[in-house]
Amino acid sequence: MSESWPELPRDAWRETRDTLHLWAQIVGKIRLALAPLEPEWAHVPLYVSARGLTTSAIPWGELTFEMAFDLVGHALRIDVSDGRGTAIALAPRSVAAFYAETMSALRALGITVEIDPRPQEIDGAMPFDLDEGHASYDARWARRYFDVLSRVDAVMKEHRGRFFGRTTPVQLFWGTFDLALTRFSGNEVAPPRSLGLLRRVAADAEQIEAGFWPGDERFTEPAFYAFAYPHPPGLEQVRVAPESAFWSAEMGEFILRYDDARAAASPREAILEFLESTYLACATAGGWDIAGLAYPRPGVQLRSEQSIR
Repeated sequence: MSESWPELPRDAWRETRDTLHLWAQIVGKIRLALAPLEPEWAHVPLYVSARGLTTSAIPWGELTFEMAFDLVGHALRIDVSDGRGTAIALAPRSVAAFYAETMSALRALGITVEIDPRPQEIDGAMPFDLDEGHASYDARWARRYFDVLSRVDAVMKEHRGRFFGRTTPVQLFWGTFDLALTRFSGNEVAPPRSLGLLRRVAADAEQIEAGFWPGDERFTEPAFYAFAYPHPPGLEQVRVAPESAFWSAEMGEFILRYDDARAAASPREAILEFLESTYLACATAGGWDIAGLAYPRPGVQLRSEQSIR
């Protein structure tokens, strides 16, 4: 196993993960409430920063503010563009207490916002203001999670740069707590009206998504995933790389376990191989213009930064 890619056994930090997931939902819902609407919920996610996860700048009147989980110094920072700011220590406390303290800190900065206190995409979850059960925060495991996330983010950004079409940023969806990247073919899709609002907005374009999640009830270990929407017939029969990757009929996705990537001679190369091979499998099965969507563009020789100077 690669020592530079640390292990992340789900059960060892499950309680911290579940609490941090709910804290991230609170912050994400604040961004959702105030940021302008964008296609495919692009105004919703968090992003990996040099120290953790951030909302990026959120509009507030003529100002902006940013909320950032510092998983190195273990604080939630709230910074306003006029120079004011505050911080909330990340330490063991209930979701209800964190929710109350976060909303109070915003009010003290003059920022008023109301959010739906019901968690998203977590079956049976209690509203934030009533959740006294999730109250764990082990700083060592939070930092370990960030160490993994920052490495994955860099590899996914390398994969993102190889596509000429429209893509999302590499972004963390706090609903499912996965780091994801979506590529679009340019074709619209009419989602079934039977889908809920969340899925209808996310499913209005032909897309290929890949990402990483730290494990949940559906798949109980950290893993990389990839799928196409709409699902191209026969996709599940395609072999992808590396050899340890597989199609999960239960998940409806290609899967590469994080520990299998760690076991490779180069985890980075194994992850890139998974991202590239699953994209090619999905794009081929879906009839995408693979050559036309490749970057650099055919026949274009990119020069190095030094030669451009």
